[in-house]
Amino acid sequence: MSGLILSIESSCDDSSIALTQIDSKLLIFHQKISQEKQHSAFGGVVPELASRLHAESLPLILEKVKPYFKEVKAIAITTEPGLNVTLMEGLIMAKTLAFSLNIPIIGVNHLKGHLYSLFLESEAVFPLGVLLVSGGHTLLLEAQGFHDISICAQSLDDSFGESFDKVAKMLLLGYPGGPIVESYAKQGKSDIYNFPIPLRSKKQYAFSFSGLKNAVRMQIEREKESKGILSEEFKTNLCASFQKSAITHLMQKCKIFFEQNRSNSHQWKHFGVVGGASANLALREQIEKMCRDYGVTLLLSPLEFCSDNAAMIGRVAIESYQLEEFDTIYSLQTRPRIEAF
Repeated sequence: MSGLILSIESSCDDSSIALTQIDSKLLIFHQKISQEKQHSAFGGVVPELASRLHAESLPLILEKVKPYFKEVKAIAITTEPGLNVTLMEGLIMAKTLAFSLNIPIIGVNHLKGHLYSLFLESEAVFPLGVLLVSGGHTLLLEAQGFHDISICAQSLDDSFGESFDKVAKMLLLGYPGGPIVESYAKQGKSDIYNFPIPLRSKKQYAFSFSGLKNAVRMQIEREKESKGILSEEFKTNLCASFQKSAITHLMQKCKIFFEQNRSNSHQWKHFGVVGGASANLALREQIEKMCRDYGVTLLLSPLEFCSDNAAMIGRVAIESYQLEEFDTIYSLQTRPRIEAF
């Protein structure tokens, strides 16, 4: 067996550790402990609670990979973007391991990790167009290589995933909102409420979900005033109508991206959809159709690796390891936000 990368992910509310074989890129071990149940009562992630839960969960997972320590050649750790207090929990563990095992440490941008979730256990394909949709980000990316990833469009306010969480919270459906709203939407009629399509009449090459979210809030208030309660039928129809508008907005901006690619000198023939919200099956269906229309090959992450996970962090770290691009335990710090890759 070749050497291993031990990777750690703690950017938000998922505690995860993985072991990846450097030469073959095979995933030897992966475990994730979710905090969804603990945060559900609050309708979203509570940073201080998330930090304490990471401090409990990460050591439990680490115990399972101790037998592999002699084969570990480097420690990979998410350093950005994310919640500073949760990023720090993973970084402390990573620095301790790198120091005690006397091996290099590799800081990884977890958005880059999402991109490489398309290539777990395989070689990366470039050039590549990417839609990244998660609870914190909505981005269109163009990737020419490991060190050449540019942001082409991003959200002006809320992210795609965040808007689902907030709609779920307004309806008291629980957390995380994405899969819950999607489940309700499957049972509803998407043409009942005519919600606006964000930026439809504007030329801005960007995303925005705050106006749509506000339109949903106003519809909920009108329903409460007129009927006093929110029926299950109302909730399913509202979720279906909201989801339709949110996805239509994404697709309109993606179409611009695809059209621009036709005249691109570095034209991409592969398009990936990544991030936690990319697990939405209605979105996947629409993206698949667009890729067929433009003759582009669609790449999707396995559903279990759409949300934050250490496997994708380890996959990025393999590239850094092979290029001998290492950090030090003394200089490596967490950076909660990102402007570019």
